[in-house]
Amino acid sequence: MKTADKLLQRTVLQTERQQREVFGAALSELKLRLERDRQAQPGGLMHFVRYFWHVLEPNREFVDGWPLEAMALHLEAVTYGRITRLLINVPPGSMKSLLVNVFWPAWEWAVHNAGLRYISFSYSSLLTERDNQRLMDLIESREYQAMYGRAFTLRSKGVTKVSNDRHGWKFASSVRGTGTGERGDRVLLDDPHNIKEGESQVIREETVRWFREAMSNRLNHMTKSAIIVIMQRVHEDDVSGVIISEDLPYDHLMIPLFYEPGRVGPTSIGWSDPRTEEGENYWPGRVPPEGVAEILKMGEFAVAAQYQQRPEPRGGGIFKRDWWNMWEPEDGRYPQFDMIIGSCDPAYTKKEGNDPSAFVVLGVNYLPDGSPRVFLIAAWRKYLSLHGPKVERELGEPIEAFDARRKEQWGLVEWIAYTCKRFKVDVLLVEAKASGISVVQELQRLMFQQTFGVEFVNPGRADKTVRANRVQHLFSAGMIWRPERQWAAMVEDEMAAFNPVKKTSKYDDLTDAMTQGLWWLRERRYLERKEELAAANVIPEGIPRDDRPLYEM
Repeated sequence: MKTADKLLQRTVLQTERQQREVFGAALSELKLRLERDRQAQPGGLMHFVRYFWHVLEPNREFVDGWPLEAMALHLEAVTYGRITRLLINVPPGSMKSLLVNVFWPAWEWAVHNAGLRYISFSYSSLLTERDNQRLMDLIESREYQAMYGRAFTLRSKGVTKVSNDRHGWKFASSVRGTGTGERGDRVLLDDPHNIKEGESQVIREETVRWFREAMSNRLNHMTKSAIIVIMQRVHEDDVSGVIISEDLPYDHLMIPLFYEPGRVGPTSIGWSDPRTEEGENYWPGRVPPEGVAEILKMGEFAVAAQYQQRPEPRGGGIFKRDWWNMWEPEDGRYPQFDMIIGSCDPAYTKKEGNDPSAFVVLGVNYLPDGSPRVFLIAAWRKYLSLHGPKVERELGEPIEAFDARRKEQWGLVEWIAYTCKRFKVDVLLVEAKASGISVVQELQRLMFQQTFGVEFVNPGRADKTVRANRVQHLFSAGMIWRPERQWAAMVEDEMAAFNPVKKTSKYDDLTDAMTQGLWWLRERRYLERKEELAAANVIPEGIPRDDRPLYEM
């Protein structure tokens, strides 16, 4: 081949290579533009997550799933201004921190507004600082810079505060930590409660108080800026519990591990749980059957709170909801009772000033075969001094079961006396502690002609768990009845959530009053079970029977 021909061939090859390079570059730019367009459209946050997943997790396969899409959908609703208050409850391991604190801010800065400002809180600043480092790793990656390098440039790269040249930043702090002077367009609260510290009433109440009084004031604009709370449940009165019980204006996205029909309603943007089969796993790709088996080993209370997003096992804990017999009296009247007792768990001293006093009235009715039924006749919970109106502050609503008139100036003694008279109590039981002794002394002083007997109950070394377990079988045997009334439902709710070890229930005073009364009856053989009666072949003797009228509710 001649030299000229070789030169021509070399020139042609170089030209073809250059053309391929130019074409390849143009094709790459076209692909990037198409991907940018996809990520900028509604639903684009999920495209963003899928595209950049390998940047942050190169050794972990991305597992897609509708729970992740549901969270992304609601975060996008925040981006577009459709939601400004969002509560998300999801099981551990749902990728919530990576989505809310890393992918979403990186997506909003790139696609929508690089000037947005974020304040991120958690129970530990180490967690929010970790997420800020991940955010910087993503933004500085070759892939992110290739697609969004022109949108903004990072200016400050500290893990406490990441900022860009468009005046946007993301500040990392902790619950009750620094940053009280900062205000953001997005305030993110990711796991405000430590799972172990969630069992501490003091820490939990401090966290809730901080949420009410400090965190909610960290917004740039009180109506346009957004608050996102994302967490797993740890207690009935945790931050989520306050938002839900007080009906704060939050959209609630709640995804339990196992599907429970009828429990989750649609959110404001029309989303609803896509599952249809009870017990269906929320994300088999992330939680396979062997993973479910390990989770269930944690115990029913931990599973109920952290994975089912309610701080009690479904159907109740020690006291199952299904064990209560529901009863609707004819003409609003109770049956005739063979014995009526009042059981009081008093609290009014300075030390007990934050605790309510609780009172329940139980009526015992015997069937022809001698087997007993116990009816919850009345119940209340009040914050009262010994005499006079409520002390300092009222932390909960009293149960007004039976009287439309408000006795505003009554104290604990007056309420107990009134209740005992109103329901013709035979015996009043009061726990033998300092406040209880004072109550009885006052009753004896002011009501020396009282028609009911008063008896101290000393639990001795029996703690709350023992007292609950020793009367649990009365419920499981179907001996306990309650009317279809809201105040009675509140007693059931408290007892269903009762867990003296995990301390997941907000109150336990009504539970204490119930277990105290039932054990007193049981100990005196007024509540013999059918098999016990059959074995002894006797009907209880000494039961004070009379022809008193039926009691109105």
